[in-house]
Amino acid sequence: MIYIIYPFSGGGSAGAVLANRLSENPHWRILLLEAGPDESEASDVPVLANNLQLGRFDWAYKTEPQPGRACIGHVGGQCNWPRGKVLGGSSVLNYMLYVRGNKGDYNEWRDLGNPGWGYEDVLPYFRKSEDNRNPYLARDRRHHGTGGYLTVQEPPWRTPIAVAFVEAGVEMGYENRDCNGARQTGFMLPQATIRRASRCSTAKAFLRSARNRKNLDIITEAHVMKVLIDKDTKQAYGVKFSRLGKMYKVLAGREVILSAGALNSPQLLMLSGLGPRHQLASLGIPVLVDLGGVGRNLQDHYGSMGLAGFSEEPITIKEERFMNIQSMLEYAAKGQGPLSALGGVEGLAWINTKFANKSVDRPDLEIMFVSGSSASDSGTVKRVQSLTNETFYKMYAPLKDKDSFSFLLMVTRPTSRGYVELRSRNPFEKPIFEAGYFNHPHDIKVIREGMKFCIALTKTKAFRKYGAKIWEGRKIPGCEHFKLWSDEYLECLARHYTNTIYHHSGSVKMGPASDPGAVVDSRLRVYGVGGLRVVDASIMPTVVSGNTNAPTIMIGEKVRTSMILCSL
Repeated sequence: MIYIIYPFSGGGSAGAVLANRLSENPHWRILLLEAGPDESEASDVPVLANNLQLGRFDWAYKTEPQPGRACIGHVGGQCNWPRGKVLGGSSVLNYMLYVRGNKGDYNEWRDLGNPGWGYEDVLPYFRKSEDNRNPYLARDRRHHGTGGYLTVQEPPWRTPIAVAFVEAGVEMGYENRDCNGARQTGFMLPQATIRRASRCSTAKAFLRSARNRKNLDIITEAHVMKVLIDKDTKQAYGVKFSRLGKMYKVLAGREVILSAGALNSPQLLMLSGLGPRHQLASLGIPVLVDLGGVGRNLQDHYGSMGLAGFSEEPITIKEERFMNIQSMLEYAAKGQGPLSALGGVEGLAWINTKFANKSVDRPDLEIMFVSGSSASDSGTVKRVQSLTNETFYKMYAPLKDKDSFSFLLMVTRPTSRGYVELRSRNPFEKPIFEAGYFNHPHDIKVIREGMKFCIALTKTKAFRKYGAKIWEGRKIPGCEHFKLWSDEYLECLARHYTNTIYHHSGSVKMGPASDPGAVVDSRLRVYGVGGLRVVDASIMPTVVSGNTNAPTIMIGEKVRTSMILCSL
């Protein structure tokens, strides 16, 4: 019997898929290393997504301060960047939204010199993972799949204002559509990675069914420190990791795969001697391969949740409505009620601002409608958003006794770029994360126009029937000198209340050898090193026009197939 050993670093969305799929071959032996613990039952409850951040499942990263540019109204001028430190990775912390992105995103990847990554190439791998349990969606067999490991369905419960959001979009001239279907532009109630009203993380979907395979070993709380690479042959032959205070080495018979995400995969490459020569040399790290693109090209979907409103009717999600015995019993017995809401995100829309080409189906702004605000609970949202006391108490606290809602706006294809750099050669020290938010003026203009659209949205019949309107009681601190709802005020609001949408990507760019910024080829093999791949969202040349969990799962499915074909 031939054993091919694949050590994985990272048990997140892509890593879980690969561990499952590769271990389907009983002749291959797979080791999965995850820095965090296994997920808990508390992570299963959809509405509690906010509560999982900054806890034991979170790396609890922060951006570097960006004075005068972004995150101004946050503690220390820094935005929190939560990332999953748990088996299942950020799929255990996320808001469970199942969004594939736009067809044009993948065609762009292909046209950038990555054969096999066009939309028609990747669509079968989306379908392969999916088990869509909404009959009216599953009937579209070209775009949806059934029987896969990953359960996808609409949440079983919704507030009236969520329905009003979709109806308002139709009033504004957009269609109610399936964003994962033939066209993306429009409004919809979300599709989610949930199963019987409970979170369906990649650990639950892909690993629980595979854990009993004799050829799959999973070690949690194993902090990978570096990839072991022969300095003469430039061949990866294993990894070094720490667990419970002890150091270990594991050797690979075939390949090492990094699936540590867009923030940790470049860190591990650089710690292993693969990265920009000047940076590694300055830290005393021997340079094995000079790869200038490692850690560069960092992208994130970001925007603002600063635009809030309120309703005269009791139709939103407030803490007292879901943290009570009745809601808990309803959820436990029927899998329904407010506890099944996706962290409060109840509506999605993709629209065209004046900067978009409306002749093609490739919108430039995503709107996530939140049936609550930073004042809808006892302080969890304030804490995870790291809002300063001044920002919160002057601007949002007055909404506490009201039924409030928020618009979370996202630039689908941000122009701004950031980077990841090592702070030191210590693998336990958090790297430098320069977000680059609003580095390019285009992004803030898109957010500004999106805010104008949302203000207009609340003036539709659908919102007015509930007495819903934009909150105009206070101006956000630091922006008081601007006229309310002027272009200047809206831009100032976004710079003060800045949000990550948790879609970090691009820091280990896929591209042809002729691209000086490329780190991996179209099969995700690291340039200049044998036996090493990176398989996660970091390889995206450009971030997709939507949420990144579904595309990351697709990446795992697709690369697994190419790896098997290469081994035949």
